[in-house]
Amino acid sequence: MAKDKVILAYSGGLDTSIIIPWLKENYDYDVIAVCGDVGQGKETDGLDERAKKAGASKLYIEDLRDEYVEDFIFPTLKAGAVYEGKYLLGTSHARPIIARRLVEIAKQEGAVAICHGATGKGNDQVRFELTIKALAPELKIIAPWRIWDIKSREDAVDYAEAHNIDIPVTKKDLYSRDRNIWHISHEGMDLEDPANEPQLDSLLKLGVSPEKAPDKPTYVTIGFEKGVPVSLDGKKIAPRPLVEKLNELGGKNGIGIADIVEDRLVGMKSRGVYETPGGTILYTAIQELEYLCLDRDTQAFKRQAAIKFAELVYDGKWYTPLREALSEMVDSMEETVTGEVRLKLYKGCAIPAGAKSPYSLYNEDIASFGDSHELYSHKDSEGFINLFGLPLKVRAMMKNRFDK
Repeated sequence: MAKDKVILAYSGGLDTSIIIPWLKENYDYDVIAVCGDVGQGKETDGLDERAKKAGASKLYIEDLRDEYVEDFIFPTLKAGAVYEGKYLLGTSHARPIIARRLVEIAKQEGAVAICHGATGKGNDQVRFELTIKALAPELKIIAPWRIWDIKSREDAVDYAEAHNIDIPVTKKDLYSRDRNIWHISHEGMDLEDPANEPQLDSLLKLGVSPEKAPDKPTYVTIGFEKGVPVSLDGKKIAPRPLVEKLNELGGKNGIGIADIVEDRLVGMKSRGVYETPGGTILYTAIQELEYLCLDRDTQAFKRQAAIKFAELVYDGKWYTPLREALSEMVDSMEETVTGEVRLKLYKGCAIPAGAKSPYSLYNEDIASFGDSHELYSHKDSEGFINLFGLPLKVRAMMKNRFDK
């Protein structure tokens, strides 16, 4: 009889490499590995051989990079979503697109279950499983880290060695890393103590520390249409190459390094170092353009909505009515966010160096220190201040009555 099939979210890293033999030992499943390529780079090299050597019957490597940038990264960017003021959600919005492809292949293969290598202490277990529940509630979910006897990454290395499984780490370098086209995260080892300064020169993968960045600044001009970046230095460019180029420029200039102690969804705090060079540049640029193009009330409400949007993405709630509704609202708000922003990249900083838009709400005739009688007179402010300050004046008069 043919065995039941399980789809494994496979990265080729330590955890998912040892899960293949573990699944075969404990479930006797036909293991089909699926790697969602969201920009891991060379990490996908040789995966087919490694997966099959570990016991998988088949490996899918799915190129999701363009879709990831256009349908997940850019909507989050447009929303201005940043988790807890620092984290640009690089791992968070990669999970729903990967999980969606797992579901699609599970249905195609007639699989009965999906397995992932996320730990029982992290957020990714929630992100994978909420997507699966939203798109295929009938599928069984297997999460080995919640049920097996392996308790640490050191134990996982021992298991791999005992089963002759090739792994890309050693006990001397057990940082937990997640890389995609948007960022790379670093967790574990010496970073687990928030008192330790990150050793950037040995840690960083996408760029250099600010101290090692060039002494001469780099200027870049980014063009936007309705809140979507579409050009670099006046030349049209597709979304994925745009992000890749900004990652290169930002990395060379030491931009986008964030040391974070964040609140995980599961209730604990965790410490990590994130590299998001291109993303940091884009968030800075779009905010500068919004200063020009959005009115005060819209900006204020958008900032509030961005907090909720970030929480939804962080918590794995991409496929929810609220996230979809917020994205539609943001699309409407960004209708006039079109123009160009020039930035100076210098030693870890993305410094605004000018912006322009055909929809700019900045009016020099009004803003000038000179008196423009047709649009605004200095004398107009007296009546405005009297009305605006009336509650304060009335309260002061009341207090004076009682003080006497």
